[in-house]
Amino acid sequence: MQKNRFVMAACAAIIAQAGAVQADVVNVFNWSDYITDEVLERFTAETGITVNYDVFDSNDTLEARLLAGSSGFDVVVPTATFMQRQIAAGVYQPLNRDLIPNWAHMDADLMAAAASHDPGNEHGLIYMWGTTGIGYNIDMVAERLGEDFEVDTWDMIFDPEVAAQLADCGITWLDSPTDMFPAAFAWMGKDPQSTDAADFEAATEMMMAARPHVRYFHNSQYISDLANGEICVAVGWSGDVLQAAERAEEADRGVNVWYAIPREGAMQWFDMMSIPADAPNPENAHAFINFIMEPEITAMITNYVWFPNANAASWEFVEEDIFTDPAIFPTEEVSETLFTGVTYDTRTDRTVTRLWTRVRTGQ
Repeated sequence: MQKNRFVMAACAAIIAQAGAVQADVVNVFNWSDYITDEVLERFTAETGITVNYDVFDSNDTLEARLLAGSSGFDVVVPTATFMQRQIAAGVYQPLNRDLIPNWAHMDADLMAAAASHDPGNEHGLIYMWGTTGIGYNIDMVAERLGEDFEVDTWDMIFDPEVAAQLADCGITWLDSPTDMFPAAFAWMGKDPQSTDAADFEAATEMMMAARPHVRYFHNSQYISDLANGEICVAVGWSGDVLQAAERAEEADRGVNVWYAIPREGAMQWFDMMSIPADAPNPENAHAFINFIMEPEITAMITNYVWFPNANAASWEFVEEDIFTDPAIFPTEEVSETLFTGVTYDTRTDRTVTRLWTRVRTGQ
């Protein structure tokens, strides 16, 4: 009995020690190139909580980890359309707003738009948002299409005659059917939020015509390739393309990159901070989210990644050339052409997966 009591006491001490260590950690899973190290260092300095930070480059990767269960993550950053179906699967716990007082800084209109995927914004808070458009090398495109060619069009991506003129300098597409199909619909004059199987079939045939001119499909490689002048046109996410533009400028090798929101319409998306239902450190997760929503911290991230945020109190701290750039914070006129994504049901998801495999393989 004495021995058993000793063993039990020892086990309790080990468990308590493990709990204490765990209490000083928050495990974050976020998109690549989406935060500055200074923010993570300041969070640890101010809270004593160590950040274990890991990255992914597709919603499918994140979803697979979450649906498998016991991911070990405390804070994850899904795109709102994916978060919607993950909520239905019971993946996330409701956020405790009492632990996130900085929620008060959020822009009501942007949060209302995100609420179309998460009624009442119960499970997610906007981290950053942006658009899906076209990154391009100014000089390479002008050399091939002429100085007067207006680049704010999906023609560069989907029109085979235009794409053929750009193929030698390199066109890339996102490996993201939830971005590419709506873009195709917009260019074809269809409803970008369509879930009609016939529309997906038609869009696939259209994309297959341009497919021979696509160099590769990837969700992050285009950033460095644009910056280095190795490609000239990429379907990409706004902040990523603008990061490429900044890197190109810093390298000072004569590579000029910029971003265009297609006039036919472009997707407006929201990346949300959420807490998995089985998060090992939910209190630390709330502390991390609240810290990110400190106005100066949010602005610091936007100034680094060049993605717009939904923290209205942070906007005064965003660098003026970023906040006033319509490629980053779209004008009201451009905003009227934007559309949000939709969450596909199981049947539509199977159709999209099958057809996207065909587009990717070119077969």
